[in-house]
Amino acid sequence: MKIIFTSALLLSTFCTLAQNTVMPTMTKGVLGHSTHSNVAGKDTVIETDTTKENQEPQYFYISGNANVFVNTKGGVAKRFSPEVEFGRTYGIFDFGLATGRFNSVYAADTVRYIELRPTINIFSKGRFAEGLCLGAGYVFKAKQGLMTEICNSINFNVTPVVALAIEQGYFFFDGTNSSRSTQYMGFNITYNFLAKHSTNMRRKRKAIVSDN
Repeated sequence: MKIIFTSALLLSTFCTLAQNTVMPTMTKGVLGHSTHSNVAGKDTVIETDTTKENQEPQYFYISGNANVFVNTKGGVAKRFSPEVEFGRTYGIFDFGLATGRFNSVYAADTVRYIELRPTINIFSKGRFAEGLCLGAGYVFKAKQGLMTEICNSINFNVTPVVALAIEQGYFFFDGTNSSRSTQYMGFNITYNFLAKHSTNMRRKRKAIVSDN
C-alpha cells in the first residue's frame, strides 16, 4: 500500500513540474511571435508613409514672341520677327513647337519656319526664373534652310496662368554653299492652360511662392 501511495505522489509531482516548465516556454513563444508581427506591421506603415507624390506641375501653354534683330540692316520690315509657340510643361522643362517669320508678314515666303523648341529653367526664385532654350528647325524654300537657335530668357510669373519674359538669343542658318548667324532681342507673353482648383494649379502656385 505504501508503495502504491508513494508511486502516485511521485507521478503527481512530476506532472506538475512538467506543466510549469512547458507553459512559460509556450507563453514566451506566443508573445515573441505577436511582438514580431506588430513590428513588421509598423515597418510597413512607415514605408508607405515615406512615399512622396510627384510635385511637378504639368500643363499645356501657348506663347507669343515679338523679336527684333539687332544686327540687320534695314527698317522694321527686315528686323521684326513674330512667332507663336505651343507646347507642354513638365516641371522645369518645356517642350514646344514654334512657327513664325524672320521679318514682317509682308516679306517673301522663304522666311517662314517651323521649329522644335525645348526650354529648361536653370534658376528660379519666387516668381522669377531664368530659362535656356536650344531649338532646331527648318526654313521653308530657303537656300539656308537648316536653322538652329540658342537663347536665354528672364521670366516673371504675373499669375500662375500668365507669364512675361525678355529674351536674347542667336539664330544660325546653314545651307549647301553658305551659312550665317544673327542676334535678336525679344518680348514674350505666355498663357498656361490651368483649370481653377486643379492639382496642377495648386502645384504651380506652390512653385512660384515657395521661395518668396
